[in-house]
Amino acid sequence: MDQPLQQQSKDPTRRRSDFSFSACLATAFGCATNMVATSLHTQDTLKTKHWTSKAHLELLKRKGCMVLHEVDVHDMNQHPTLCNMKFDVIIFNFPHAGHYLHLCERDDELIEMHKELVKGFFMSAREMVNEDGEVHVTHRDDFPYNKWKLKRLAKKSGLILKEKVEFKKVDYPGYHNKRGGEIKSNKPFPLNNQCFTFKFSLNGSGGDRKSKIDGCCDGVTLAFEVKGVYKQ
Repeated sequence: MDQPLQQQSKDPTRRRSDFSFSACLATAFGCATNMVATSLHTQDTLKTKHWTSKAHLELLKRKGCMVLHEVDVHDMNQHPTLCNMKFDVIIFNFPHAGHYLHLCERDDELIEMHKELVKGFFMSAREMVNEDGEVHVTHRDDFPYNKWKLKRLAKKSGLILKEKVEFKKVDYPGYHNKRGGEIKSNKPFPLNNQCFTFKFSLNGSGGDRKSKIDGCCDGVTLAFEVKGVYKQ
């Protein structure tokens, strides 16, 4: 991976998550006291959907990471633990609105559901990111995923694309991308050479900050400078 987050930054996560990405980051950092890993699921649901999360959660605990359950990207800015925090980096790894037997990825109905999810994330994230911070979304940029129009959704939420970089899973040893949803939730989904991390900021420049991470997480990762702020 690129330079990992400095220990001065913290980190949360949400969604189809077995916490493998957060565990990958914690291992790279050597210490995760400045990380917050989050999941949309309750602890009990997580054990059923993503039983592979057990080892990753144990590692995060040993590394000093804070783990939050039942965090939804639509209103994460109102979460009682997160609402008074400002973050340097907020990351959403391969957002997805779920799998349905009657819908496939190219169907307009499902595409609109995906767009609503990402829109909700951007709206929350823009309220939580520092003035010179970044909001990252890792996403496939081939058909039909490019129909989500990430840049347009971000711009409507007050975020401007700063950089787009190729996402290579090999750069994140131990990371397992998961389907989530109700259908084969713990199975991987296909990645290809059209995966990218889109980096957005409030003004398009992200100040003088150089991104510490080029990927996203098991859900949403929020990283912030600890100065005067409680976290993890």
